Formats: sequence, structure tokens, C-alpha cells
Amino acid sequence: MSKSPAAAKRGIPSKENFKEWYPFIVETAELVDKRYPIKGMDVWRPYGWKTMRLIDNLTHEEMERTNHEEVNFPLLIPDDLLDKENKLVSLLKKAREAGVDPSELRLEDEAEGFAKEVYWIKHAGETKLDKPMFLRPTSETAMYTMFPLWIRSHADLPLKTYQIVNTFRYETKQTRSFIRVREIHFFEAHTAHIDEQDATRQINEDLEIVKNLMNDLNFPVLVTKRPVWDTFPGAWYTIAIDVIMPDGRTLQVASVHHYRDQWAKAFDIKYESESGGQKYVHQTTYGMSERLLGATVATHGDDKGLIMPPSIAPIQVVVIPILSKEGSEEIVSAAEEIVKTLKSERIRVKLDNRDIRPGQKYYDWEIKGVPLRIELGPRDLKSNSYMCARRTGEKCSYSLGDLVNSVKKELDSVNEHMKEAANTHFNKHIKQMPSIEIVGSNISIETNLEDGFVYEMPFEGNDAQAELIENETGFSFLGESTTPYSKERKCLVTGKYTINRIFLAKTY
Repeated sequence: MSKSPAAAKRGIPSKENFKEWYPFIVETAELVDKRYPIKGMDVWRPYGWKTMRLIDNLTHEEMERTNHEEVNFPLLIPDDLLDKENKLVSLLKKAREAGVDPSELRLEDEAEGFAKEVYWIKHAGETKLDKPMFLRPTSETAMYTMFPLWIRSHADLPLKTYQIVNTFRYETKQTRSFIRVREIHFFEAHTAHIDEQDATRQINEDLEIVKNLMNDLNFPVLVTKRPVWDTFPGAWYTIAIDVIMPDGRTLQVASVHHYRDQWAKAFDIKYESESGGQKYVHQTTYGMSERLLGATVATHGDDKGLIMPPSIAPIQVVVIPILSKEGSEEIVSAAEEIVKTLKSERIRVKLDNRDIRPGQKYYDWEIKGVPLRIELGPRDLKSNSYMCARRTGEKCSYSLGDLVNSVKKELDSVNEHMKEAANTHFNKHIKQMPSIEIVGSNISIETNLEDGFVYEMPFEGNDAQAELIENETGFSFLGESTTPYSKERKCLVTGKYTINRIFLAKTY
């Protein structure tokens, strides 16, 4: 697909060249400014920050609906808590690799893990701190230090908390706005439950929340239970949510972890049961980040710029008066009345009365992805109508007397068009895995896998066979889909019949 003349005139790269298109769009649309003198720490511009806050609002609504309570923990964590987390994670990783229960190993055996990823604070002014601190990379250690003080009895459970904060990780790979950064706008929910069963109910609720949020953002996702080797060592299992990007690679935008009682034992989080005995809680976490905005940009944008889902568009409707030599005051007055009416309906609307050509205004709002553009000129005013242009390409004329209903109808149409386009892209980028033959440590695949696609297959093989496939293809196992096949299919490796659906992809 070649660039449109308008896109070429404005210097917008074709979206087919995603590596160039993406950074150009996020800056030209004024989401962030990357010129801050620390790599990987972008400055949020007003338009981008408001978009992110609107995504946060959707998350807040889901948290309120599901009876989570918001907290706000300190940014700094003392180094002994990191050491405690490192020992726990190393222990669990070692136990998993050895195939034994973690209780059979000593907590003090080894401590390694996250120290290289955190930003350390070792001085206050010129004073060396007795106890170094670090900026939170996530908040398990901080929160789980407090949970034993908050949880005493079964009546205190479930404890369902969340916060939206900035986290910090020293990212050594190439940074990319929203996708791979060093200061991360981060949502994290942490819950505690009376037993494994109740924690599992929480996982299912989290996946319902994911479904609602992704529907609001108008894109389909892959939801998979990560393979053991790609599960966070501190978790019993991990379920990850991935978006298929324009280049066919996948981007993980969220994850849910079931911890069982592993962290509770390390942090001594107990409760008194109804029978009077002491039991360890079972815990879960659910995390998302600004990658949601990166995925929105990538999924919906085109060669003209962004296309914002109405649910998170800072400006849902822009009103542009088309002025002439006569009657300009009347047109501006009518445009102002349109803005007033839409604002009264809590529609996010802006009047663009800048003294520049209408075409320039169209370009500016197209690149920012405003879902609807209302044009009001002399002919429209005479016929008591207005012209409505969707960012997705369609244009219709409506009566001013039916302004609110027609605008809401048009926003719904934009939503549906975005969903259809995103689903089309999603489905076009999933292929069936070609035939595989594995004999011992030798593997042969019928055809080479193509970059730009996600592959699916029925799979009942073991970890060693999965590793052979990864090494041969360069594609990673995303894991087992939470939506299995409706009927059994023959595993490409073992020949056994299974409903397990496995996805493989190249990832960000």
C-alpha cells in the first residue's frame, strides 16, 4: 500500500515501514516528546497524557466494579526487601528446575535476580545511606511487607488492592515509546485470598476485566497460559495477553499471575481461619502498562496518523467552521452552539477556529486521530444541517436538530469500523503451523515459517520438543490458548489427539 498524497506531503512514512512510522506518529501526534536527556524516559505531552488518563479511567471503573480498593505505596524500597525477593524467586526457580517442592530447599541457598534491573539510591545529598534504597520495578516486596499488618482474620479476606504508579527498570535494549521504556506508567493489582480456589476465581475475574478493556480499545488479543520456562519464577502460572502488531510480532500488554501461597510463606502473610488455626493466604497479581497505548497507536493508526477509539479519545469531535466573506459571525456562533450542546452531553469536543485554511485543520486532526470531524459552512447553515466526517473515512450530512443522536450514532459507527478492521488484521496474521517431524534431537519442518505471522497448532509435546521448535524456527512459544479447539485435533509432533491450541510468534 503506497502512501496517500496527503501523507506524502506531510512526510508521514508508510505504515508498512512500521519501524519508521511508529516513532514518527507518536511524536508528530504530540503524544510524547523524546528529547528529554535520559534515554527511555519520555515526556508525556498533554494530548498523550490525557489519552493515558482516559485508559486509566477505564481501569478505575473496572476496579470499582469488582470491589478493588486503590492504594498508593512509596516509590522507594529498602535493599533488604530486594534481597528477600531475590532469594524467594531464586528458590522457586531452582525448585521448578529440579522438579521438587520449594519447601525442600533452603531459602538462603542463593540470591540473584533483579539487582541489575533497578535504579539504586545510595546517597542523600553528600551523606551515604546506611541502608541503600531502590526505585520500585514493581511492588510485591513493598506491598507484601504491609499485608501481614492488614490481614489478621478470614474476615479480612479477600483483600483486593491496586495502584497506578510509575515503575523503573534499567532497560538495556533499544527503547521505543510506550513499548520499551525505563520509566513505566504501570497498573498493578495485588490480591490475597483464603485458598487456591478463591485465588483462581480472582484470575477468572481478571480475565473478564481484560476482555472488557480490550473491547473498549477495539482490538482482539491472544490470551495464553505461558509455558513453564516463560512463567515468572515467583508464580505458579502466568496468563499473558498479547496484541498482534502491524509487523506480525506480538506485544504483551498485560499479565496475570497466580502465586498460590509461595509469597505468603516468604513474607509470613497468615490469617486465622474460622476453625481458629493459622493459614497462609493465596495471592494473585494483575499488571498492565502504557503498552496499552502503544498497542492502540499501532493497531488503529494508518498513513494519515492516529485513529483514536472514542472511549479514550481526548477529543471525540472537532468542530470546524467553514467561513466565507459573508455570514462568518453566524457560522461561528452556530459552531459554538454545537460545542455547547455536545459538552452538555459529556462528549469531548473542541472548536477549531484558528485562522488557517480548512485543509490544514483537517490534516492536523487526522494525525491526532480525532474520531469525528464536524464541518459547518454557509450552505449547511442555510439547510439547518452539518457535515460529519469519520476518521475512518466515511462522510454524511445530518440535521442540526438531531445533533446529539447523530453524533452518538457516528461514534458508534467509528467503533464498529475499528473493531472490524482490527479483527481482519488479527485473523490475517494467524497461520496454521506446517507439518513437523522430530526424531530424537533432529527436527524437520515442511516449510520455513514466515516473518510477520503468528502460528497456531495442536500440541501435546514436551518441553524439549518445544525448545527444538523454538531453536529451529526462531519463533517463541506464547503458550496454551485459554480458548482451546472445540474438537480434538492431532498433535503435529506426537500424533496424540488434543484440544490444546498453542501459539508461536516473534515478540517485542
